[in-house]
Amino acid sequence: MPIVSHLDIAELKVDSLPLAFGIIMAIIGVVFYTQGLPGKFWRRFYAVLPGIVLCCFIPATLNSLGVFADGIGSQIYGFTATYLLPASLLLMTLSMDVPKILGLGWKAIAMFVAASVAIVISGPISLGLAKWVSPEMFTDDTLWRGFSAVAGSWVGGAANQAAMKELFGVSDDLFGMMILVDTTNASLWLLAILVMAKHSDKIDRFLKADTSSIDEVIKAVESYERDHARPATLNDLMVMFGLCFAMVGLAHFAGGQIAGFFAPYDWAVQYSFASSFFWMVVIITLIGVVFSFTKIRRLDHVGASKIGTVFIFILIAAIGMQINLAGIVSQWRLLLIGLVWMSIHVVIIFIVARIIRAPFFFLAVGSNANTGGASSAPIVATAFHPSLAPVGVFLGILGYAMGTIGGYISTQLMRLVVT
Repeated sequence: MPIVSHLDIAELKVDSLPLAFGIIMAIIGVVFYTQGLPGKFWRRFYAVLPGIVLCCFIPATLNSLGVFADGIGSQIYGFTATYLLPASLLLMTLSMDVPKILGLGWKAIAMFVAASVAIVISGPISLGLAKWVSPEMFTDDTLWRGFSAVAGSWVGGAANQAAMKELFGVSDDLFGMMILVDTTNASLWLLAILVMAKHSDKIDRFLKADTSSIDEVIKAVESYERDHARPATLNDLMVMFGLCFAMVGLAHFAGGQIAGFFAPYDWAVQYSFASSFFWMVVIITLIGVVFSFTKIRRLDHVGASKIGTVFIFILIAAIGMQINLAGIVSQWRLLLIGLVWMSIHVVIIFIVARIIRAPFFFLAVGSNANTGGASSAPIVATAFHPSLAPVGVFLGILGYAMGTIGGYISTQLMRLVVT
């Protein structure tokens, strides 16, 4: 008689938080190990599937197969978003060259605004197409109200999404479905951006883009690292981590206090001023900017931005643990509407980028600052170069500020189209 007569996949479910975290860390380690191998196979493999994509997609696949127990991914993401995200923002911002970042020019803001406008008008177009194909889905005002949550999230972030839920009276069940539409399509677009980032030179040639300002920032950072880099000592690392997480704690505390001050005001809730996460991101970024003008910037001599990049990759894997690819089947019609919405958005921003000859970097970060927000826009920027992460942070914060008004306008347009 065999020792194992029956294999029950449920018995293999990972319900241990340390084990789940160990698995995603092992995935990151294996990806980076194989990415550094000299063989032709691995060079060709990672030319097609960049490591940053695998660090997100492999955990997403495991989660979709039911390997991770319910709630494990959200707990790990909660830890990374609370501690590692602000730490990475600080470590990567303190090393930036502020004058050169500001010198990137008007096209960065133009592409962000174009991406926001594209989201606003793509929603009504996609719902109008859906009503034309399946009018039975629009017998009442439920769907356009539900998609207000997607509009709020894709122009701004989670706080703006919650504001839309309350503003338009979206039920809890429908809100849950819209979160699925939001996260699935936004994650697919994020994965597509990360893949295309590997081929940004070819895309820039198609867009006839002038990338000189971006190249200057990257060259300045790389030159600074070459001229000042030195081996890190234990003292360096302890000072770095002590200062970093002290500032993270301060940013969380101050963010909570400021958010509490604005909480009683409805207008502040709608514009994310009552969100402690919003203020935490603003504060930790400002601290990093201030540090970049002081001797603290020397922490990058011993690898501050590299450690910040490590934290970003852990955050990417944690995001992957929350993606459930199986949901694509059960809510396919709603997801298809979201896919059409996102596709129209992508077409519009590519057209705008071609007209103004904006680099693909501005297109990618400007779009993701809307659809992903301040938590993932730095990830997109890092896929191009770690020194560009502050651009993603800045545009992500700008997205929060525009999220509620943009979501409101898009929802009213959707209402006019389908009623």
